[in-house]
This record gives sequence, structure tokens and C-alpha cells, in this order.
Amino acid sequence: MFLQQLNFYFFIFMNIITEEKLEKYFDVTSRALKKVKIAKPVEIDWNAKAEDFLDMAQRYFSDAKHFEEKGDAVNAFACLNYAHGWLDAGARLGLFDVDHDSALFTVD
Repeated sequence: MFLQQLNFYFFIFMNIITEEKLEKYFDVTSRALKKVKIAKPVEIDWNAKAEDFLDMAQRYFSDAKHFEEKGDAVNAFACLNYAHGWLDAGARLGLFDVDHDSALFTVD
């Protein structure tokens, strides 16, 4: 019985977005937004960039599965959002052909 209660409390703990975690993400994102500068145009290898964006999305998706298996829904959800962010950014930049699918991507 004790182990069941302990597992239940662990599940609840791992599935709550705490104020501290939210503050951390607000802080990181706020600092990142302040640091960003529009880069000067440069020649890029579009294929290499597309592969990099896709690789990042796949890695975050894999991390999401790992966190879900551990019962950590909060970090799984965060990783899924990062994964989709990479896919969405790649689609919006034109690195990926998503067939104008505005239901899955912010394109068109």
C-alpha cells in the first residue's frame, strides 16, 4: 500500500508545472528574446540546415518519449513543444515542404 501511495504522489509531482519551472522558462525565454539580433544575410547550405532542424526535432521527440516512459508528463510535454517548434520553424523558413498544411504548421 505504501508503494502505491508513493507512486501516486510521484506521478502527481511529475505532472505539475510548478511556479518555479514556469518562472525558469519565462526567465530563459525573456533573456533569449533580449539577446536575439537579426543576423546579416549569409550563404547557407539549405540541405544541411534542413537536416539539422529535422535532427533537432527528432531528438526532442525521442526525449519526449523517454520522459513519458518515466512518468514525467511535464518534461515530455515541453519536449514535444520544442520538437514541433523546430518542425514549424523549418516549415516556415521553407526548409521543409509541408504541402501548405496550415493545420500542422504556421505556414501560408
